[in-house]
Amino acid sequence: MHRRMAESFGIDALGYDRSRPPYPDAVIGRIVAAAPGPGFLDVGCGTGIEARQFRASGCRVLGVEADPRMADFARGSGLEVEVDTFEAWEPEGRRFDAVVSGTAWHWVDPVIGAVKARQVLRPGGVLAPFGSVYELPTAAADALAAVYQRVVPDAPIRPPASMLDGYQALYARAADGIREAGGFGEPEIWRYDWQRSYARDDLLNLIATSGGLTSLPPDTVAEVLAAVGAALDSTVTLPYATWGLTAAGV
Repeated sequence: MHRRMAESFGIDALGYDRSRPPYPDAVIGRIVAAAPGPGFLDVGCGTGIEARQFRASGCRVLGVEADPRMADFARGSGLEVEVDTFEAWEPEGRRFDAVVSGTAWHWVDPVIGAVKARQVLRPGGVLAPFGSVYELPTAAADALAAVYQRVVPDAPIRPPASMLDGYQALYARAADGIREAGGFGEPEIWRYDWQRSYARDDLLNLIATSGGLTSLPPDTVAEVLAAVGAALDSTVTLPYATWGLTAAGV
């Protein structure tokens, strides 16, 4: 079920790429500055959102993506992408200055992923998974929770009461995996807060790309979005937090 959900985002790769916001420049700059060189491996690169940002910052980026639909979309913007899960991917002797992952490392086994990253990093290279999360207004969040309970009672994901702080747990888990794998210095967990404004329809398009919805039937998704849309204003400014960690190889 976990793998099926992880590989469900490509059902609408164009919609995903249009709806998901880019990462703040400060986040991209922080990771580029931490890497000893420009060779980046992007794990779970999706449609290439962060890969394009790293490329624009002067990096050479290779993507690894489990979903061939997402990989094909990313290739359309000139990115080099290999289709595989990171755990099974074969580096074939290639080495990188940074292994990054934008809102995707939680789909990777935290210990196996860290071991693999250590194997493909050059001396002093960094492992830097990161991810953005937003928080809906209270009325919309309540509507989302209620409609989930009604139409998807057995869904494996429940919308939590607060996402901004709760997302830290994903990076604490990643840090534990890095410590268990060994070969890295102490992981540094960090957070960057920002905001983004949406028209109602644009926000609903974003919500439709969430992992809890992409694997559901279209009529169920429509019912969920209708309930949330009824609780939204015509324009909404969402608080965002980008969580991440940086661990340097030793």
